[in-house]
Amino acid sequence: MVLIEASILAADLMRIGEQIREAEEAGVDGFQIDVMDGHFVSNITFGPDTVRAMRLVSHKFLDVHLMITNPERYLEVFTDAGADRLVVHIEGCLNIHHVLQSIRDLGVEAGVALNPGTPLCAVEELIGLADVIQVMTVHPGLGGQKLILSQLDKIRRLRQLLDERGLSTLIAVDGGINTSTAPEVVACGAKILVSGTSIYGSPQSVKENVEKLRASVHGCD
Repeated sequence: MVLIEASILAADLMRIGEQIREAEEAGVDGFQIDVMDGHFVSNITFGPDTVRAMRLVSHKFLDVHLMITNPERYLEVFTDAGADRLVVHIEGCLNIHHVLQSIRDLGVEAGVALNPGTPLCAVEELIGLADVIQVMTVHPGLGGQKLILSQLDKIRRLRQLLDERGLSTLIAVDGGINTSTAPEVVACGAKILVSGTSIYGSPQSVKENVEKLRASVHGCD
């Protein structure tokens, strides 16, 4: 089953509570919350208070994407705020093995993200510690970008690597996911689709957008 997470980075923050409810009613499996620190990426976005507020109004899975340097300083605070999964960037960690183990010790799922320019070999020695490998199909920091097609082969090779090792680690894909690109990434092996603009940035309703996105990958996996 392919899971769909709505990225609140693309939501209308003036009515965020309503946007969360709309996505829930549309059948999303969870939300991804992009935390940016202005250092690892140039943008600055959400913090633990956002996660805490969302936890109060939503029972869906909260996937916190830490696009920050030295994320180990904030693992506990985001877990306490209500995160169900913490995704850290291999490029932002001094000791990625320690960070992933620390996340697991906190009792939440651990994920590791790879930027488009980071080779797959960077995660080969640690995929057993990760519940999710998130392949960035755009450069992190801004929403609304087009999917970088060269990342499809990375997804495909990652799926092969996981299968060869008999691992149940899920592949998430973040960036440029819409009804055209979703079938491609799912065919390559992705199981989690993180989508913002195609859910929240269309003149159609959130419900219609989610239904079309889910329909686009029906039977692709």
